[in-house]
Amino acid sequence: MEFEKPFAEPTGRRIRVRLGGGLVADSSRARLLVQYGRGGLPTYYLPREDVAAGALANPRAGSAGQQVWDVAVGSKRAEAGAWEHANPTGDLAELAGHVTFSWRQLEWYEEDERVLVHARDPYKRVDTLRSSRRVQIYLEGQKVADSIRPLLLFETHLPVRYYLPAEDVRTDLLEASDTVTSCPYKGMARYWSVRLGQNLVRDVMWSYPDPIPENPKIRDLFCFFNERVDLVVDGLPQDRPDTPWS
Repeated sequence: MEFEKPFAEPTGRRIRVRLGGGLVADSSRARLLVQYGRGGLPTYYLPREDVAAGALANPRAGSAGQQVWDVAVGSKRAEAGAWEHANPTGDLAELAGHVTFSWRQLEWYEEDERVLVHARDPYKRVDTLRSSRRVQIYLEGQKVADSIRPLLLFETHLPVRYYLPAEDVRTDLLEASDTVTSCPYKGMARYWSVRLGQNLVRDVMWSYPDPIPENPKIRDLFCFFNERVDLVVDGLPQDRPDTPWS
């Protein structure tokens, strides 16, 4: 899967970063870095002047030579929780003098709403369309879902996802998993495994019990990894896509 070259641009959104409820940074002058792949995911870079005094501690060189800091607010500390861009030159020159923060250790807000995992890419779309296609899902030759009322989710750079009502899925084969993931475009997903005799196919399906307000139609529907099941749409077997989840 190939992505375009990273680029940075201004954002009109007020960006705030917190650690344990304490304010780390507050900026209306942030820059959005759109990137994918080994370099990371989209994030915001904030001017150093918009970082709270004393929040950046223990400066040192990172693995790529960039400056790295711990983040400290009150008794809370995030080790290596902040850093500069490793190469703020050329198309990324505007990131010089700016700093970004760990999305795993700190809390990010666009205006007054929290954003999870990474910044939202304004050039990425997530569309959901109700459909009457017949969608059949097979695992190890056994049919585990059959629906003529799927919800199709189209997300930039990713394969089409087929969200199915619980009534059209062999729920008797499902076992709830402890796995939980988050997506800035959809919300928090909970995973399910499928039990086929003595074989447990782990985390092959997910659902969003409480999706973000922008994506309400996927609530409580089930979606299988195209990469890990045999998918048939309108009688035509589909190739398994090659993605990071393959």
